[in-house]
Amino acid sequence: MSRVTDIRYVGYGVEEFDSERAFYADKWGLVEVAAQDGMAWFAAQGDDEHHVVRLHRSDANHVEVIALAADSRTDVDALHDKVAAAGCKVIHEPRDLDAPGGGFGFRFFSPDGLPFEISADVAKGEKRAIDRWEGLPVRISHIVLHSPDHQAAVRFFCDLLGFRVSDWLGDFMCFLRCNSAHHRLAVLPGPPCLNHVAYDMTNADGMLRGVSRLKQADIDIRWGPGRHTAGDNTFSYFVSPGGFVVEYTAELEEVDFETHEAQVHAPGPRIMDQWGIGIGGPQTMPHTEPDPRLFQPAEA
Repeated sequence: MSRVTDIRYVGYGVEEFDSERAFYADKWGLVEVAAQDGMAWFAAQGDDEHHVVRLHRSDANHVEVIALAADSRTDVDALHDKVAAAGCKVIHEPRDLDAPGGGFGFRFFSPDGLPFEISADVAKGEKRAIDRWEGLPVRISHIVLHSPDHQAAVRFFCDLLGFRVSDWLGDFMCFLRCNSAHHRLAVLPGPPCLNHVAYDMTNADGMLRGVSRLKQADIDIRWGPGRHTAGDNTFSYFVSPGGFVVEYTAELEEVDFETHEAQVHAPGPRIMDQWGIGIGGPQTMPHTEPDPRLFQPAEA
C-alpha cells in the first residue's frame, strides 16, 4: 500500500524574516543551504534530507507547508488519488517541484485546512556525523498538530496516508508512526494549528549541550529538560522569535512498524515527565490559536 514514510520539512511564513532566519542559522543549529526573494532553506547536518525548514517573508506568522515523504512517484500519484477521492482540497496536482532539492509531489489541505505536501525523488543533501558534545540537531524528529476533531484527524492520517497508532495519552493525544520511530506525528484537540516541531539530538548529552548553547544565547527553555513516557524520549521546548514552538529531543523509542501494539497512558505528572525535574510545563507554551491562513495556499 502506498503511504507516507517520513517527514521532509516544515515551511513557515514569518513577519520578522530576518530574526527568524538568524534564529535557525545562529542559534538553533541549522545550516542555510539556499536563499532567494525573501525565502531561505535550512538543513540539519546530521541527515541527508535536502532541507528541514523553509522560511518565507510574510505579513502573518503561519504554516505554509508540512512536507512529507513517499518512496516513489507511483506512491505520490496513488496518495494524491486517495486524498482527492476523500474530498480534500488539492492545491496542485503531482508535478515536478521547482524548489531547491526538486522532486515530484503534490500539495493539498487537510480536512482542518493545514497545508501538506507529499513528495518523492527529492535530491539528497550532505550529511555528517554529529558529535554528542556539539549539541546540534540531527534531523526533524516529529511534528505535533492540534485539531478541533482530533479523532477524525487520526483517522485521516491513518486511513489515507498510511500512519499507524503507536500510543494514546488518555483519549486526547495520539502518537502516529510512519516508520520505525515511535511517532513522526502526534495530534491533540484544539484549534487547527501547529503545536510544535521537534528535532532529534544525538542523545541526552547532545540535547543538554544544545540547551546550554541556547541558554548562553539568552534563549530561555519553556519546558524541560524531561523525559516523556509515550515514546520514552527526552525533551526541552523553546519558542522561536516568530512564536513557533520548537523542541530538542533525544532517544525516541524505535518500534516495529508492522507489529507494534498501541498502549493507552493515563495522564499524570510522571507520565508527562518521568524525570520530574524540569521547569515549566504545557501551560508555559504559547496559547494555541487557529492558523491564520487555513485553506489559503502559499505563494510558493
